Amino acid sequence: MSHTSEIKFEIQLDDNKVPERMSWNASDGGVTDEEAKAVMMSVWDPKSKETLRIDLWSKDMLLDEMKIFYHQTLMGMADSFERATNDKEVAQGMRMFAEDFAKRLRLIDP
Repeated sequence: MSHTSEIKFEIQLDDNKVPERMSWNASDGGVTDEEAKAVMMSVWDPKSKETLRIDLWSKDMLLDEMKIFYHQTLMGMADSFERATNDKEVAQGMRMFAEDFAKRLRLIDP
């Protein structure tokens, strides 16, 4: 028997179509109307063999929050890459890049 799960994002826009408020729901994850300040989504299109992206952030997201968001996203991508490919060496290289990125942003000490 198959099962369908839904993840839903709701984006409230201002008159200029800039995100003011974002929330999300995940039916199987117990998430209901949780606030979000940013969303990055990548979807693989098998026909065109390219990645389609949606990057949104609310106008009240602080620059320091955005820097942390990007750093944590890079680290998460390294973890996902390792789980998907079992290529520990390349994943470690990604983590080293993310660490250098964090140092340049002064998120961590050099």
